[in-house]
Amino acid sequence: MVDKTEEQISEEKETSMSKSSQLVLQISGAALFGALSLVVSAFTTEIIPRVPGWGIAIIDPISIIWIICFLVFGTKSGILCCVIGTLGLMPFDTSFPIIGPLMKFSATFTLIIVPIMALKLYRNEEGIRNSQKIKKPRNYVVFGLFGVILRIFIMMLLNYLLFITILADWLAGASLGFIGLPGISGWTAIIIGVIIINAFTSIWDLLVPYVFVFGLKIDKIFSIW
Repeated sequence: MVDKTEEQISEEKETSMSKSSQLVLQISGAALFGALSLVVSAFTTEIIPRVPGWGIAIIDPISIIWIICFLVFGTKSGILCCVIGTLGLMPFDTSFPIIGPLMKFSATFTLIIVPIMALKLYRNEEGIRNSQKIKKPRNYVVFGLFGVILRIFIMMLLNYLLFITILADWLAGASLGFIGLPGISGWTAIIIGVIIINAFTSIWDLLVPYVFVFGLKIDKIFSIW
């Protein structure tokens, strides 16, 4: 057994403290942004513009807050923030209790799980943090594109399950009137509507957090991951 020098022990303690501090900061960030999303939801739910006939927010500040948390504090914090926010929204969702927040979670989580998985395949480079890899416009666009594709696929599946069960009575009334095509209804409207709405909202969900975090250099203030 090799005895460790005082210098090695000191370095190990610093590393341990550093990781411990990072974890505390990540959890705190998730809790803070999760709570912030609830406060914002309380003040914006009634005034935020929505897609006519669908009730879906055109620009969703909740998803934007969750993704900002992910970009600033990292993987653990981003996922935890989504979970905290989703659970917190459930008691206050008056339209579709539980279902609404779960749909929001699914739509947002698909956008962050792609870069999370991609970074696991990314070649590690000494001194380069994961947030800096995401910061590269090319990477962010590619991750975002695949995230949007995954989001559309998941939301299509979830909408299918909803409209063959609890929303079956609403199927006949679904149309593309919000883009001037009221004659297109039923399943055709659902398929096209899900693609258009999720593609459009994803642009804001990804663009606003990127500009806020990297444009204002928020990532450099924390430098967590």
